[in-house]
Amino acid sequence: MPKPDIEKRGGIPAEVRADDTGVKVSGYAAVFNQEANIGGYFREVILPGAFRKALGSNDVPFLINHTGLPLARTRSGTLKLTEDSHGLKIETELDSSDPDVQRIVPKMKRGDLDKMSFAFRATVQRWDDTQDPPLRTVEEVELFDVSVVTDPAYDGTSIALRSLDEARKEGRRQHNAAAFARRKAEAEARFRNII
Repeated sequence: MPKPDIEKRGGIPAEVRADDTGVKVSGYAAVFNQEANIGGYFREVILPGAFRKALGSNDVPFLINHTGLPLARTRSGTLKLTEDSHGLKIETELDSSDPDVQRIVPKMKRGDLDKMSFAFRATVQRWDDTQDPPLRTVEEVELFDVSVVTDPAYDGTSIALRSLDEARKEGRRQHNAAAFARRKAEAEARFRNII
């Protein structure tokens, strides 16, 4: 089965401080145990520990709007990502001599570019389709980037909806398989009673 596409979530304000030594950015790219309405299609909760595996294995860049050259990254030590009881925390000190940083700092200070976001793929998730709209609980993710964004998009909605559809199909397959096994056992029992 092909891997699902990358999803993006965010909208949490970032804190930006600039001084002679650099531009410090901190905030939360994700918050745990808070229900988010994803475009009215479904609701989503990210559980504590969802990023633990990704933080230990992935090199994660800090980008602008999820594209372009990295402003910082975990591999080089210029980006620090931690999981605490509140969520996925980011801390970085950007190089003030970097032209990309110089280009965005005024926008960040004005609040034009002030929200945090993250790009991910849910690797362990549960769907509760008994509610309307359905609830997705994300237990583990593969993390691709964290970004400062102008407009926190929910462009992963159609991707997650495909995931919901797959969960529904799997539930139907399991239900049908159980029903088939039950009917087969009943038929075999009736057959044994005939002989």
